[in-house]
Amino acid sequence: MSTVTTPRPAGVRRLAADRPRPRPASRRGAILPSVVLVLGALYCLVPVVWVLVASTKSSSELFSTFTFLPGTGLVENLGDLFAYGDGQYAQWALNSLVFAGVGAVACTLVSTMAGYALAKYDFPGRQVAFYAILGGVLLPGITLAIPQYLLMSKIGLAGTYWSVLLPCLISPFGIFLARVYAVSAVPTETMEAARIDGANDARVFVSVALPMMVPGMVTIFLLQFVGIWNNFLLPFIMLSDERMYPLTVGLYTLLSKGSGTPSLYSLAIIGSAVAIIPLVAMMLVLQRYWRLDLISGGLKG
Repeated sequence: MSTVTTPRPAGVRRLAADRPRPRPASRRGAILPSVVLVLGALYCLVPVVWVLVASTKSSSELFSTFTFLPGTGLVENLGDLFAYGDGQYAQWALNSLVFAGVGAVACTLVSTMAGYALAKYDFPGRQVAFYAILGGVLLPGITLAIPQYLLMSKIGLAGTYWSVLLPCLISPFGIFLARVYAVSAVPTETMEAARIDGANDARVFVSVALPMMVPGMVTIFLLQFVGIWNNFLLPFIMLSDERMYPLTVGLYTLLSKGSGTPSLYSLAIIGSAVAIIPLVAMMLVLQRYWRLDLISGGLKG
């Protein structure tokens, strides 16, 4: 059976032909964000690449060869670095690990408990405390260094490990982040169900809320670890014994001595390159928690 097609009126054909075709997206609009991202990546990565390349150069090659041309003194620089001052660099690295590791773990626990309380409990002064924490987020940490030194000196802790560790226990941003995460990640209904089963507040926090807040805790831990590892001003003010210096202050002393002994420049550079390794390893190990959190968020949605 043949079908009969009805021809379209001429006016309809003309209207369809005259209709403007959709224009392709502007190339400039697609290229500009990519250019900005590439420039930002270069701004962040070029100094790192320079440090890695310069760490392979000997003292004679450092100022006489092309900037981004690798050298031949990597093994020698590593040997000189760990032999300097009878293993002083290893002591600085251990100090940094103690400051960053212990301080980040303690700060994460304090921030998690405080953020959980602000998110899930209603008590007098809660909003005032929360706004005070927000004010602490806006306050630059450098403004607290001198008052903290005076306080530590008053109680006799200046020049000790505690003078660096104690100020790291409280992080307004960590508390704020934990509070925001607890609001969205810990359902109130689950807490009420645990209370009905006979769990007290401590058991609810440890057995119910804490496992749900692990991704947020990992984020707080990593931010605090990186911040304490890279902190320079606080240990520079608090500590006077070189054996207690972290890597940041220790490498600064190498650079300051390098004006009289140029060979120390190579040690400072290779020391900076080695100091990056723990941060990269920490990021690679802990990123799986963020990936699991994103997957679980997608499943919940």
